[in-house]
Amino acid sequence: MKLFLRTVIAGILTAGSMVHAAEETPPDVLFAPADMADLSEFIWKKRPVLVFADNENDSSYIEQIELLHENEADLIARDVIVLTDTDPAARSALRMQMRPRGFMLVLVGKDGGTKMRKPFPWDVREITRSIDKMPIRQREIRDEKERHGNIIE
Repeated sequence: MKLFLRTVIAGILTAGSMVHAAEETPPDVLFAPADMADLSEFIWKKRPVLVFADNENDSSYIEQIELLHENEADLIARDVIVLTDTDPAARSALRMQMRPRGFMLVLVGKDGGTKMRKPFPWDVREITRSIDKMPIRQREIRDEKERHGNIIE
């Protein structure tokens, strides 16, 4: 009986610590198909990164997705959402609006404006540097520092 109680208690404690660890782990960057009509649902909430290609086997597309997965935490910290479109035949609204030719990477700001277009893969460091130069991101950084007691003079 004592062994049974110890096992149950140990199981409860282990499950509790697993739940706590899961709460501390940041959520994954959302990788989703870019099949929506527009980006209005993300305005002032997220920074969409759009990745277009003519198919899923495009070498630039594969490289870009791998680069994005390598540093997801940096993207999460900057409220990035990654939307992908690898089907030109579907003629999605975003594809019609952005008009990619083959592979294209597009960075959209929280204000909904197109901030950058690249015809080749970019690593997360380059993307986050571009984001960090944006006025809205600069304000977010200042606000974060103020919340943590590092008041900027």
